[in-house]
Amino acid sequence: MLPTVKLGDQEVKLEVAASAAEIQHGLMFRTSMPEMQGMVFLFHPARQVAFWMYHTLIPLDMLFIKDGKIIKICKQVPPCKSEDTSKCPQYPSDGFVTVTEVVEVNGGYCDRHGVKEGDAIQFDFHTK
Repeated sequence: MLPTVKLGDQEVKLEVAASAAEIQHGLMFRTSMPEMQGMVFLFHPARQVAFWMYHTLIPLDMLFIKDGKIIKICKQVPPCKSEDTSKCPQYPSDGFVTVTEVVEVNGGYCDRHGVKEGDAIQFDFHTK
């Protein structure tokens, strides 16, 4: 059973990326993703991160979360078409941000479902 998070007016099922390999691979090579699905990247303890879209084929909204609150959203982040990783921009574009989690959903999700910076986030990892 996938963990979930309430984002705006919807519950989203999340694949989990926790190991270094899973975090690096992320959503690479996906050609689509259901609207109510995404991926959560876990950074426990908190650390500074920046993300890129190398080999990512679909636009994404990236939600940078620290201690249960969305601190930054990068919306409609476009795929990086370059095979040269140094030509793929990093997000957030203004530099690294300290987070405990990052959630990626389809590009435009935040606007469609009323998700904004400052929103509280509570994950359900089904640990019952």
